[in-house]
Amino acid sequence: MAIWNLGSINIDHVYHLDSLPRPGETLASRAYAQGLGGKGANQSIAAARAGAVTHHLGAMGAGDPWVAERMAAAGVDGTGIARLAGEVTGHAVILLDRDAENAIVIHPGANRALDEGALARSLSAMGPADTLLIQNETNGQVAAAQAAQARGARVIYSAAPFDLDAVRAVLAHVTILAMNAGEAQQLFAGVPGDLPVQGLLITRGSEGAEYRDLATGQVHHQPAFRVAPVDTTAAGDTFAGYFAAGLDGGADIPAALRLASAAAALKVTRAGAGDAIPTRAEVEAFLAGQPA
Repeated sequence: MAIWNLGSINIDHVYHLDSLPRPGETLASRAYAQGLGGKGANQSIAAARAGAVTHHLGAMGAGDPWVAERMAAAGVDGTGIARLAGEVTGHAVILLDRDAENAIVIHPGANRALDEGALARSLSAMGPADTLLIQNETNGQVAAAQAAQARGARVIYSAAPFDLDAVRAVLAHVTILAMNAGEAQQLFAGVPGDLPVQGLLITRGSEGAEYRDLATGQVHHQPAFRVAPVDTTAAGDTFAGYFAAGLDGGADIPAALRLASAAAALKVTRAGAGDAIPTRAEVEAFLAGQPA
């Protein structure tokens, strides 16, 4: 069993502010930090730190060796990461206010320049017990999902940043569709009728998360763990990576939800994105102090 994650790799430029700027307003930041991010890299790090064998599929510029080094240090196999001459590594400008709310601008760079033929070759080693994670910050989602589906693998699609056309294109090849409550509202408005997936995972921030088994109609609810938030960046990515890792390790849906919720709760108590994602031991210790 293994997780294959087709996902973005970004360098995060984080600016700490008292409040997020209004249109036309210029603000001075209180602090600045640079770190590893991107929904894909974050999810891969989360899955690896949760204990899953994790292969990252993506691309970055020819420079920035520290990015790949940090992913490797987290336990992520990066042999499927292409180094593209003439492209810059994707990057994000993150504005973070005192209440841990954020606003983010992303430049995709190499993330949108993937060779889909090379991607298909990388996935040729995938087996039917494996899981493919995909999201919307790269190209190649449909090709990857088709390849995984053909091999009998589970496909988990984090439909973020939300794009209705992208969802429609890949939905027929998805096993579990994951999104937040706002994205779910957009989906239901744009895709009426039954969804052609086995499960629907909806995260609701402080209200927790739910998983809907669309075959049986059963709904599993997981309350959020109460913590004092410092930085909500990558909380959803942490949840997705840990949830996938839980299923990959044989957990049932309620157990995977609880594990992922605990990991996301710990993440928001720390500043940063990929570098701040907790280890499995930290998550287990946190859960040991929570009511059953």
